[in-house]
Amino acid sequence: MNNFNNFQKAIDLKEIGSNDENVSLFELMPDENYFVGRTPHGGYLMAVMQKALLSVLPHEHAINLNTHYLDRTDPVKVKISVETLRISKGSSVGQVKLIQDGKITCAMTGLCSDFNYMKGVDDIATQPPNIFNFDRDDFVDFNYDLKGLGYTPNFVKQVDCSIYKKHAWWLKENADQNEVARCSGFVEMSGGMPNQFVLAFYSDFFPPVVMNKYGALGWVPTLSLTTNIRQIPTTEKLFMDVQAKDLKKGFFEQDCIIWDLNENLVATSRQLTRILKSEDKLPHLLK
Repeated sequence: MNNFNNFQKAIDLKEIGSNDENVSLFELMPDENYFVGRTPHGGYLMAVMQKALLSVLPHEHAINLNTHYLDRTDPVKVKISVETLRISKGSSVGQVKLIQDGKITCAMTGLCSDFNYMKGVDDIATQPPNIFNFDRDDFVDFNYDLKGLGYTPNFVKQVDCSIYKKHAWWLKENADQNEVARCSGFVEMSGGMPNQFVLAFYSDFFPPVVMNKYGALGWVPTLSLTTNIRQIPTTEKLFMDVQAKDLKKGFFEQDCIIWDLNENLVATSRQLTRILKSEDKLPHLLK
C-alpha cells in the first residue's frame, strides 16, 4: 500500500470558482481514512486548507500556518474559501475558511514563501533529544488496539509509527503522576518523501500527551494550532518529540518538534488544547 499517494489523493481539491476577485472556492469530501471516530482529524484538515492556500498564492511553500478549530467538522462535503490578503516578492499571505452548511468550522491564516530562494544564516539549532538515539527495542507500535479492539483511530493506521515505551500510556494499567506529559517516536508514511502537507498532518499526529501523565481522558480537543514548516525533509522516516506544559483551568499548551533522520529540524508546532471537565477527571489537582 502506498500511504503517501493515498494521502495526496485525500487532500486533492476540486476548484469550483470564485465569488469575487480576491476569493477562490474549492470543495472536498473528507476521506474517512483520516478520521477520529466520525470526525476528520485536525492535522488532516490543516493539510487540506494548506493545499487550498497554495493553490491560490504564488509562492511554493507554506512556512507558517495558524488554524483555529471553531466547531466540529462533519463527515460530509466541505467548501473551502481562500482570500488573498497580501502578495509581495518574497512572501504572500492568505486566509482559508472551511465551511459546512454556511458555518465556518475551521479558519486558517497562512504565510507562504519559497525555500528554493531563501537565503540567510543558520545557527542556534535545536537538537533531537537523547531518545532519538535509543535502541529499536525501546520503542513500540503506536497501536491503541493493544488496550482494546477498535481503539486505534483511522488516521493512525495510515502511518508506520513507533513510540518510546515510557510514553506509551495505553500500555500502562494505571496513570502515573510522576510521568512526564510527553510522547516521542518515529513516523513514516510509506511510498514517498514527506512533503509540506505531510508535515502539517504530522504536526497534530500524536495523541494528547497529557495522557502519558493522567491516563485516558476522553476527547481532548485542539482549539488552535500553529505550525511552522522549516524545510523539506531529506529522509522518509522522521522523529517527533511532543511535550505539554502549563495546565491552567483545564487548558494546556502542547509543543511538537519534528526532525528528519539527518537531524534537520523540519517543522515545529504549538497548540492550545483543553481537557474537557478537567475538574471531574482530575479532582486531585484542584486547589
